[in-house]
Amino acid sequence: MAVRRRHWLRVGGLALVVAVTAGVAGCAGTESTAGPPELAPRGEAMTTAKPTRQDLSNKVSLSGKVTLNPVFGIVAPVAGQVRYFDLRPAQGTPTKPTRVASVWVNGKPTNVDIPAGAVFSGRLADDKSTVAAGTPIVSAKHVGYGIVANIDGDQAYKITDALTSIQAQIKNGPGPFPCTVLGTIAALPAGTIPEPPPPTKPPAKNEPDPGATPGGGPGREGGGEQPSEPTGLRLVCVAPGDVKLINGANATIEVVTQRASNVLVVPVEAVAGSQGKGKVDVIRPDKTRETRDVVLGLTDGKVIEIKSGLTGEENIAVPAPNLTQPRPQEPGGFPGKGDPRFPVPEVTK
Repeated sequence: MAVRRRHWLRVGGLALVVAVTAGVAGCAGTESTAGPPELAPRGEAMTTAKPTRQDLSNKVSLSGKVTLNPVFGIVAPVAGQVRYFDLRPAQGTPTKPTRVASVWVNGKPTNVDIPAGAVFSGRLADDKSTVAAGTPIVSAKHVGYGIVANIDGDQAYKITDALTSIQAQIKNGPGPFPCTVLGTIAALPAGTIPEPPPPTKPPAKNEPDPGATPGGGPGREGGGEQPSEPTGLRLVCVAPGDVKLINGANATIEVVTQRASNVLVVPVEAVAGSQGKGKVDVIRPDKTRETRDVVLGLTDGKVIEIKSGLTGEENIAVPAPNLTQPRPQEPGGFPGKGDPRFPVPEVTK
């Protein structure tokens, strides 16, 4: 603030008013015009980012534990009528797949096998019932250590089609290492084991096996005598044989759900919106902003893919535009009157 003092001078009979301005804040006779340090002029973006290209993958991380003899489910490969085999108690750990059922469609069977290293643990549907493809019909028990991660419904839909690329890490232990998924991630009902068939005399040579199902095929050695308990949604995977595991140890399982190569990306902080559509602020050469619509793709939590809307040559403002306060625009794209971030001073005459 400055104070003006008027001095009356008489020159040749004329009175002249001379205004003398003196500074009262700061040094006498001077007035500071510099703005606060480290602040850009109003309307100029403080931080910008340029789009780049990189490979990108979308991952879901799950918390799990090393578990002894975990139970997993086997689903019907096709829709049809399920017919179970009568299985004899297993004598040791199977080294080959065990055939436990077949699903019949139009008079033709599609076989259902439990992988080697696992034993039958229960039927999850009634014999000769009609099931949809993907329905869990058999529970099995992996013999040995596995890694089990409980999941919720949202995670299940994200990872259900991406169970071929799994990495696991034991907390304060080995890893990361590939982890082979067993069966389905669907929740399982309690398994049931049928009563053993009544004793019969051994079949004569060339006679059919009494353990054969209506669809044909001999009964095979299978699971144990205790039916499986129900489970929630969970993922079960098995580590390579040379990885040392300890029962109960905490683990992290990382599921890669999608991959993309050499895609255009920007920092996630620069984008407003998600799930396919968003907006970014592009900084023009004259330091004004243009809010632009973009189509979004994958994200790893740090950067996000821009499928369209940018060429890659733009400078993008960080942080993202505030969608709750729309910016009025005048012709030419310049901020107009009423924009709270770009106030226009009123001019009085």
